[in-house]
Amino acid sequence: MAGDGRFTPSRTLNFSRWQLHTGKTAMSYFTTTDGCILFYTSYGLETAKPVVVFLNGTTQSTLYWGSCVPAFSKDFGLLFYDARGQGQSDLGPTALTLDLHADDLKDLLDHLAVDRAHLVGVSHGARVAMNFAARHPAMLDHLVMCALGASMAGRPRAIVQSWLKILQLAGLEAMAWAALPVVFGPTFLDNPRGMLDKIVNAVVRRNDRQALAAQLEAILAYPPPERLPADFARPVLVLSGAQDLLVDPESARQLAELCRGHYRLLDDTGHSIPAEAPELFAKLVLDFF
Repeated sequence: MAGDGRFTPSRTLNFSRWQLHTGKTAMSYFTTTDGCILFYTSYGLETAKPVVVFLNGTTQSTLYWGSCVPAFSKDFGLLFYDARGQGQSDLGPTALTLDLHADDLKDLLDHLAVDRAHLVGVSHGARVAMNFAARHPAMLDHLVMCALGASMAGRPRAIVQSWLKILQLAGLEAMAWAALPVVFGPTFLDNPRGMLDKIVNAVVRRNDRQALAAQLEAILAYPPPERLPADFARPVLVLSGAQDLLVDPESARQLAELCRGHYRLLDDTGHSIPAEAPELFAKLVLDFF
């Protein structure tokens, strides 16, 4: 899980204004086969550039990735979307599963005539990206997974369970406050006064209590990431933060080894790597591509 807090209202406004004046950004909705409406926004897909898809963590929306547009748009077409129950997308009538999320992404790519793409996911988005890679390997170029380990047992599972209980008993704002010291590392949390309030307000504004509860319940039922198909063989980069309370570095390293991929541990970052260290994140991913 990772919050939207890196993007303050002024920074979000700047991103929106930048989008409107480029004339290359498309914001639209896609209806799945079971009638769920998903929001997506794209940049430069009409060109012959390779495509990068960015997948949100829990509580995030497409706005989370705003800082990635200038860094990636020169060489890539970009696609951002809110998975079921996130941001501006519906929860839909079907119980949430990893397979459902992966198939939603495939159908969205088919709709946009994208036959192959790089995938970049953080936390929950990394799990969806990994499942997509296993189910639709011919559509994957490179896979980047941030803030994900091989196992969800022990502390990670207990944290997700605690978030769900707080959400059910005390509501969305209480859950957002409880999640802050887990989602972000202490270096990022040592911010100017008022930053934490803005992060919480963004989480509350961009999420629905019922939809978020459904997401957390689904996460608790997902198979562990370490259950990879035997023939899983894609170019993989795993990134984790040294200050991440949800993902132990050894678990992230194990995931990279299982995928026969590359691993990088980032100092002074927690669970929300793209928000806490956007410049380093962009450099590492672009170098990998």
